[in-house]
Amino acid sequence: MQTLVKNWWLLALCGILQLAMSVIYAVMQTTDGPILYHSWMGTIVLVGKLAMAAGLGAMGAALWRSRNGPIWALALNGVALAALGFIQFALTRFRISILTVAVLIIVMAVSMGVVELAIARDFRRQRRFGDGWFFGLIGIVSVSLVVPSLALGLRWVALQPGSHLDFLWLASYFGVAAVGMMGLAARLRRPGYWT
Repeated sequence: MQTLVKNWWLLALCGILQLAMSVIYAVMQTTDGPILYHSWMGTIVLVGKLAMAAGLGAMGAALWRSRNGPIWALALNGVALAALGFIQFALTRFRISILTVAVLIIVMAVSMGVVELAIARDFRRQRRFGDGWFFGLIGIVSVSLVVPSLALGLRWVALQPGSHLDFLWLASYFGVAAVGMMGLAARLRRPGYWT
């Protein structure tokens, strides 16, 4: 985990970008009435740019200055996040299946859940039980987001026109991811906290 201690600022940046994505999706979910196609696509492209930047930040945090080896689960999270960003940035004119997005969210949720649960275990070993419980809970919530992702991706839940349930799902995922990333960055940036 020394790699994350050195790269805490990349985790904070990634968390801030994911929080911005969550807010944008939440606003898009509440939008009623006619929306201009170009403003809608412009917003999706903006979210794609944020996702690519956050994905690069997660990969950097996992791989940069890693003497004890990279954190592969976090790197996988970054790859999936950057791939989602690329889809939203460069492929908006093509039909992309909700299953594709759901698979990427599942990969992100599971990989980040694995990181958070491992960190929770390490905090409990250091007798920092409050942090251990916090990251354990965030890890469980991250992994549990697989269920709604599967339900939407496999169309067990039908998306009605105008319901924007998909935006609520994305806002929820990125909100949880942001809390986990920023919480981790806040804990790791304190000098001498991680020994």
